[in-house]
Amino acid sequence: MTQHNDEPENTSAPASTPAARIGTNNRRAAVVVNPAKAVGDDLRGALLRLCETQGWAEPLWLETTVEDPGEGQAREAVEAGVDVVIAAGGDGTVRCVAEVLAGTGIPLGLVPLGTGNLLARNLGLDITDPVSAAFDVLNGTERTVDVVKAKLDHSDDEQVFLVMAGLGYDAAIMSDTVDVLKDRMGWLAYVEAGIRKLPGKPVKAHVSIDGQHPVRRHIRSVMIGNCGRIMGGVEIFPDAKLDDGVLDLLIMAPKGRLGWLGVVAGIFGRNKDETESVEYFQGKSAEITLEHEQEFQLDGDHVGTGKHLAIRVEPNALKILMTAPPKV
Repeated sequence: MTQHNDEPENTSAPASTPAARIGTNNRRAAVVVNPAKAVGDDLRGALLRLCETQGWAEPLWLETTVEDPGEGQAREAVEAGVDVVIAAGGDGTVRCVAEVLAGTGIPLGLVPLGTGNLLARNLGLDITDPVSAAFDVLNGTERTVDVVKAKLDHSDDEQVFLVMAGLGYDAAIMSDTVDVLKDRMGWLAYVEAGIRKLPGKPVKAHVSIDGQHPVRRHIRSVMIGNCGRIMGGVEIFPDAKLDDGVLDLLIMAPKGRLGWLGVVAGIFGRNKDETESVEYFQGKSAEITLEHEQEFQLDGDHVGTGKHLAIRVEPNALKILMTAPPKV
């Protein structure tokens, strides 16, 4: 792809780098958009006009496909030397773009179009108006957040997540949520799937934090959080922060049907605390080994089944261009 090198000469940085365009009216954004989530040409036209009025060059518009949900488009944007890559879509689009941007120094921007929009919610961003969200990107400042890298079943490839990952019950909900209900009911569709998935057998698990001696449990689910809030405003990990360099883990191990009452009390109770059914851990890395394969999800995307999961946090690996919400 041809690069845009019409900026004034800058002796402190090559003209193709984002740093060279800061302070000029030639900064350029790339928009990686999920066309299934977007509202047709109206959004594209609105963002074109927005960039023009805010002193940015015409954005690079890159649509995702079923075969490539965002990684290839993000790489194309990086190669074009843009100043920010805006992920316009749901949590899956955000995750794919972030996987490419982590460690590059090129910031991510968020235009939420999905059902969950979990990263945007945890950052306190506007999820109701895509154009307003884009305005906040173009006029924002950079902040850094942690990313978490995960390997399933000793794979050579690491996958990134920004919000939460889950093994077992949590992931089964994500894999079995009815898309039609998501369109009609939003996050309540996950509640419906959760009720259907309540019956099930626990699996033996060894969970090791930071290489320490593993704890042994009969689990229904293990959740790993980089931040605390999920759908419906429920705060799974009250102490989790996006930039603390720490992972938060939750083990759900209910015994029988009444055990789920302990899960509810441990997660949703006014004074969150460990119960016989719920345990919390923190660390910089974790390894989970299961007796039988379980479903696995990253930021709400079902990515398969496995018996082994290795995760580690990379502190401050991703820049986000955003306007901080007002304090209340």
